[in-house]
Amino acid sequence: MSGQSHSKRLWWALGLTSSFLIVEVVGGLLTQSLALLSDAAHMFTDTAALAIALTAIQIARRPADQKRTFGYHRFEILAAAFNALLLFMVAFYILYEAWLRIQQPPEIQSMGMLGIAVIGLLVNLLAMYLLVGGQKDSLNVKGAYLEVLSDALGSVGVIVGALIILFTGWLWVDSLIAVAIGFWVLPRTWILLRDSLNILLEGVPANVSLATISADLNQLDGVDEVHDLHVWALTSGKSSLTAHLVVPSADAQQVLEAARELLAQRHQLHHITLQCERYSCAMADINAHQFLQGNQPSANRTAGHSHLH
Repeated sequence: MSGQSHSKRLWWALGLTSSFLIVEVVGGLLTQSLALLSDAAHMFTDTAALAIALTAIQIARRPADQKRTFGYHRFEILAAAFNALLLFMVAFYILYEAWLRIQQPPEIQSMGMLGIAVIGLLVNLLAMYLLVGGQKDSLNVKGAYLEVLSDALGSVGVIVGALIILFTGWLWVDSLIAVAIGFWVLPRTWILLRDSLNILLEGVPANVSLATISADLNQLDGVDEVHDLHVWALTSGKSSLTAHLVVPSADAQQVLEAARELLAQRHQLHHITLQCERYSCAMADINAHQFLQGNQPSANRTAGHSHLH
């Protein structure tokens, strides 16, 4: 399942975060709180992430055409990767700014900082509630969810920092909270970027084992060998498989039907293309080479090919 079924919730989350963004930016400037401004920066990335996610979903809905036969599903993954890079930039900027402020902390209005942070936390919790159902189905929605989650934790940090400053006057706590927010975001951002790049590079999905699939296909009656096995994902939850099955004497159609049922029931793979051969591609290459040299093929056989989608 892609993020398309969650677009309505994304719209609601976008409305909440974009509305509060202005309040938090103005409040951060007035209170001179870096922690609040860092939270506002994350709120900005939340808004951008949600807008990008929605745009990607709209583009992904476009049907396949003659130039893009797989459709536009990859736009959702591009959006997730872009959101991860955006989070990286914001986190590093906050760390840099915190280092500067630790050396010379400005005066901070802790009460205003506290009030704005509490409202921000409520907004983020509501946005998280809207997105939590889709973050397991779509990397695109997951990217937006992680943005909001990091901002919610940032709001908690700002509240704690505001209370400490209010009762102790320790201005350096503001920068410390900002640093903590940055370090909390970075590893989760890396996971999102890693998963997005794996799909863009057509890597094997995390929940798929090529060794297990190959072993299962090899156990089918009539199958002597499995090669050229590839599994990749167009977007979250849309995996595809291609493979060559060496079937010397069995009925190819029966093997194809058995393989389709196995892959669907045991591995949840439904978009598959299988090719049945009487002997392996390596032998076919040898025969082709001998034919080009003017010799008879080593085995007077022709390969039979069948495809199943």
